[in-house]
Amino acid sequence: MRRKIFFAIAGFVLLTLYTGCKLDVVPQDRYTDALIWKNPENIDRYIEDQYQVFKTFAFGRFPIGYNNATDALTDIMKFTSDLPGNGTVNRLAFEPGSVNPSSPGLDYWSAGYTQIRRINEFLSGLQQYATVDDTKRRTFEAEARFIRGYVYFWLVKLHGSVILLDKPATSKENSRSSEDECWNFIATDFAFAAEHLPVKRDDGQQGRVTNAAAYGMLAKTWLYAASIAEYDKKQFNKDALTGVPAAKKDSYYRNAVQAAAAVIKLAEGGACGLEDDYAQLFSSRNSKESLLTINYLRPSVVHDFDRDFCPPADVPGAAVAGVPTAELADEFEMADGHPFSWSDPAMAANPYAGREPRFAATILYNGAQWKGRTLNTTTADTREGFVEYKSVPEPKRTVTGYYLRKMLDAANTNIFDNKSDQPWMVMRYAEVLLIHAEATTKTGDLGSARNSLNQLRNRVKLPPVTATNEAQLMNAIEHERKVELAFEGERYWDLRRWRKAHIVLNNVRFHGHKISPDGNGLRYETVDCDKQNRFFPTTFYYMPIPLQEIVNNTSIEQIQGW
Repeated sequence: MRRKIFFAIAGFVLLTLYTGCKLDVVPQDRYTDALIWKNPENIDRYIEDQYQVFKTFAFGRFPIGYNNATDALTDIMKFTSDLPGNGTVNRLAFEPGSVNPSSPGLDYWSAGYTQIRRINEFLSGLQQYATVDDTKRRTFEAEARFIRGYVYFWLVKLHGSVILLDKPATSKENSRSSEDECWNFIATDFAFAAEHLPVKRDDGQQGRVTNAAAYGMLAKTWLYAASIAEYDKKQFNKDALTGVPAAKKDSYYRNAVQAAAAVIKLAEGGACGLEDDYAQLFSSRNSKESLLTINYLRPSVVHDFDRDFCPPADVPGAAVAGVPTAELADEFEMADGHPFSWSDPAMAANPYAGREPRFAATILYNGAQWKGRTLNTTTADTREGFVEYKSVPEPKRTVTGYYLRKMLDAANTNIFDNKSDQPWMVMRYAEVLLIHAEATTKTGDLGSARNSLNQLRNRVKLPPVTATNEAQLMNAIEHERKVELAFEGERYWDLRRWRKAHIVLNNVRFHGHKISPDGNGLRYETVDCDKQNRFFPTTFYYMPIPLQEIVNNTSIEQIQGW
């Protein structure tokens, strides 16, 4: 996809020359709004540039700026550093008092509204000046509204109640809308996009959003709104504008079912679908499973995922940002569908044998084959082996006994020079099936829920889920989301929308597996990889609006509790 910055529109100049007869004259030596918008190619380049926003969140970077940052706030990943900078995520997990309106920690407000302003200016110009036909106009509008919906989706996940703007702002004084209004606004943007975007893009437009991506995000939006309606119940914040009325839960879950079903219907028609090989899924640039992909291309459009997560021998001298936890490793089932358990002598004696395929596709473990070598993550190996967290400020090796495998490029053997260019899937079909499974569970259609869930399990040859009630199915869905979507930036937000973060992430420590030589065998020991308790106060369900925004806009009040 072209990533050019459209200099002409960014430099709009509107001049009106007045003569003695009040005659309006079009200047011949500069661009005007009308002149620029007459060229469809200019419009196309402008909207292409707005796709940069998806890179903000690629590889779970979030606004913190570190790959897998939000997953490292949860039970599935541990960041290794105890230093400022690389250890920022640990400090957010350990020290909630560091988060305040002056220093929000998770902050996207200014960047998000800058993006919204650009989209609204584009939509205004499109309606006033563009000379394209109605079909093309609607497609451009749908594309822009998809991006606006995506930006608002992140803002509302953070704050609940935000300022809604559907046109260029004429004043800096704007008040917050209710959280319910915000979710509906986002849904309206995605619904419009779903109606007017094409099923398939022409050659040369690969990577541009389609209606499958729009329906997918619409389903996700309604699932979030329904989750807040069901689980929040104004227990955690008394702000008049946060929360979604509990009475709307059922209708919002039904909306999520309908949107997810639209994607499933498109899949049945061949527009998308599951790939057969989970392990190869994340290196494909043209996967049928991807509903929206951000592609990178060496040498100019690259990222640093391999540098941050490859085992140390791959990148001499580099820090290993984060590693999988024991909690995640233990979550993967055996190949026959039995839960893994350290209390089972046979499993404990050889814990990495006989696991389901997603385990080896997600985690590098002791004895795994990687780039022509056998990984040694025991305490005996001083290069790639286990080291206690906090024993050194920047350990540059695993503090849990594991390394990440998912999304790494096994063919990248010169990471410092090559950087990384593997794609990032903003949304994939597997997530839609999980959304459909959850929403149909909540609407009482347990058969459809099991069917969607079992499509994912069938891919990796696991036995089907046979849950017969809502509670059992929700447990199965949480498990599948945890392993299927690991390191795709979903776990933190799932725990928040389910209002379980203050239970799972508060006053707890997570763990690793310390492996030591023991005679002719190995000794496995579950160890604390945090060394201090993590905290998630319930105020974190609604993050503060940055203080400077409150100063700049006297019509906006801070989220109550901050």
